[in-house]
Amino acid sequence: MRSDLKAVLKDRLKPWELKLLYKSYDVVGDIAIIRIPEALKHGSKAIAEAIIQAQRRVRTVLCQASPVSGDLRLRKLEWVAGERKTETTYKEHRCVFKVDLQTCYFSPRLSHERMRISQQVQPGEVIVNMFSGVGCYSVIIAKYSAAEKIYSIDVNPAAVRYMHENVRLNKVGDRVVPIEGDAKDVIETSLESSADRVLMPLPKKAYECLDYAVRALKPTGGWIHYYDFEHASKSESPLEKAKAKVVEKLRDACLDFEVSARRVVRTTGPNWYQVVLDIRVEKTLDYTKAWGSRSHF
Repeated sequence: MRSDLKAVLKDRLKPWELKLLYKSYDVVGDIAIIRIPEALKHGSKAIAEAIIQAQRRVRTVLCQASPVSGDLRLRKLEWVAGERKTETTYKEHRCVFKVDLQTCYFSPRLSHERMRISQQVQPGEVIVNMFSGVGCYSVIIAKYSAAEKIYSIDVNPAAVRYMHENVRLNKVGDRVVPIEGDAKDVIETSLESSADRVLMPLPKKAYECLDYAVRALKPTGGWIHYYDFEHASKSESPLEKAKAKVVEKLRDACLDFEVSARRVVRTTGPNWYQVVLDIRVEKTLDYTKAWGSRSHF
C-alpha cells in the first residue's frame, strides 16, 4: 500500500519542509517504510510518530537508508520508531505472506501486476518463476488459477525460507515448488524445456537471463513475462525502448515470437520506469537445434 506522507504531515511541518518530503511511503503489514531527505533527518522521529498516530495498523516505522542493490535485491533499513523489528505479515488478494524486509526483497507496489499475470494462466500450465523472492507471484497464481505446477526459484536463502512458510500458510504446497539456487543453473540442470510460462520479475537481471527463459519453455513454445527498467526522456517511450532491445535479441536467436502486450508497471524515478512485456514464443525447437547448450544468444 502506498500512502500520502505529505497529507499526514501537512499540519506538523513547515511549508519548506513539506516541499522537501517524498510524497509517498509504503506500508507492508504493520511496518511503514519511509525515505527522509538529508535536510529533514532531524525530524525523522516526529515524522515516524505522526505516521503511527495516523495509521492505526502501523506499529513500526523504518527508514530506507540505501537503494535496492546486489544480487539479493536488498536495501539498508534503519529503525525510526515503534517496535524494533523488520519481520511482518502482509495480506494481498486474500493471500498471506510473511517477510523480513531487511533480509528479503519485497514490494507491495506490484500487487496489480501479480494478479494480472495470474489471470492469464491457463489450466494445466507449468510455470517457472525465475526470481521468486518470498513467493508472492507463485502463491497468487496458485490461488487464482488451475496451474499444474509452479517452480519458484530464488538465490536468497532467507527468501526461500519465507517462501516455504508462505506456501504452507496459503496451502499451495501441492503445486508451488520452492527452489534455492541461481535460476540459470536450475534451468540448465533440471527445468529445461519444461514450462508453458516463464516469469522474470527481476528487472536488473532479466535481459541477461532472457536466453535461459527461452530454454525453460517447452519445444512448442509459451509465454515469457519480461520486466525491465528503462530510462526515457519526454520525447521517448520506455515501452518502445524495452521492446526494441528484446526484439533484437530474440531475432538473433531466430525465434518466432510476438510481443503481445506491454505496460508501464510503475515510475521508479525521474524519467525511469519499470516496464513489462508479455512475449509469446511460438516454438523453441529451432532455437534448441541452433544453439544447443550455449548459455547466451
